[in-house]
Amino acid sequence: MLTLEDFHQARDEGKFLSILKEKIPEEKLNTILFDVQYEKELLKLQAELVNLQQWVAKHKKRVAVIFEGRDASGKGGSIRRMTEHLNPRSMRVVALSKPTDVEKGQWYFRRYIKELPNPGELVFFDRSWYNRAVVEPVMGFCTKEQYNKFMVQVPEFEHMLYEDGVHLIKFWFSISKDEQLSRFNSRLENPLKRWKFSPVDQEGQKRWDEYTYYKEQMFGKTHTTFSPWVIVKTNNKKEARLESIRHVLSQFDYEGKGDSGTVILPDPNIIQRYHRMVKQIDL
Repeated sequence: MLTLEDFHQARDEGKFLSILKEKIPEEKLNTILFDVQYEKELLKLQAELVNLQQWVAKHKKRVAVIFEGRDASGKGGSIRRMTEHLNPRSMRVVALSKPTDVEKGQWYFRRYIKELPNPGELVFFDRSWYNRAVVEPVMGFCTKEQYNKFMVQVPEFEHMLYEDGVHLIKFWFSISKDEQLSRFNSRLENPLKRWKFSPVDQEGQKRWDEYTYYKEQMFGKTHTTFSPWVIVKTNNKKEARLESIRHVLSQFDYEGKGDSGTVILPDPNIIQRYHRMVKQIDL
C-alpha cells in the first residue's frame, strides 16, 4: 500500500514508477499504467476530432458514422468519447426509438433520411437502419417480406448516399458471448447503468446463434466497396474506443492532421474490414 512518504520520495515519473513496481502486484500495475496511457491517448485523439470537425464545417462535408453491434458491445461509450469535446452546433447523435404507427406505414428509410448530415455536419447513429437487418428479424419485429425487401434496397440506398457525397462509415463492435454476459451483469449491479438493461438484452444471450446468422447475412449482402463494414474486434472497451476514433480520423485529410503527436492509423488487429475468412469473436 502506498504511503504519504512514498509520494514525497517520488520526485519524478521514473522514481514514482519504481516505487509502484515495489508496492503493487504486476498485473494490477499493468492495468493502472494502461488506464493512464488510455486517458493520454484519448485526449490527443479527441483534439484530432476537433480539428476534423472544423475541417468538415469549413468544407461543407457530410459525415455519417454508424455504430452497430450486439447489446452491450460498447457502441454508446465509443460515441460519448467521440463527441465529448465536439461543437454541438455541427454535430448530432441520433438514437431513434421504435417507429410510430405512422412511420410503420412509410418507406422504411424515410425516418432515417431526415436524420442524415447537413453540409458541414457530423452525425453519429447509435444503431441505424440496420435494426431491420439483425434485431428486428431475430426478435420478430418485422415480417420476412419486410426483411427481404430491406436487404435488397439497402445497398442501393447507400450507393445513392455515396454518389451524393455523403461520407458513410459503418462500425460493427464485436465482443464474445462471455464478455456480453459479464457486461449485462455489471449493468444490473450498477444503479447508474441499470436503465440500460432491457428484456431484449436478456434475449440476446438466448438467441446468440440467431443474431450470428442474421449478422453474417447482413455482412454478406451489404458489405460493398463504396460502403464497407468495419469490424471493431476486441473485448476491451477502451481499445475499441481509441481504435474506432483512429479509424474515423484516418479516413479524411483534414487540416492539422497529426498535430496532436499521436498515432492516427488504427491497429489492424482490432480494426478490420469485413472478410468472410477473417476470424471473429462474436460467432
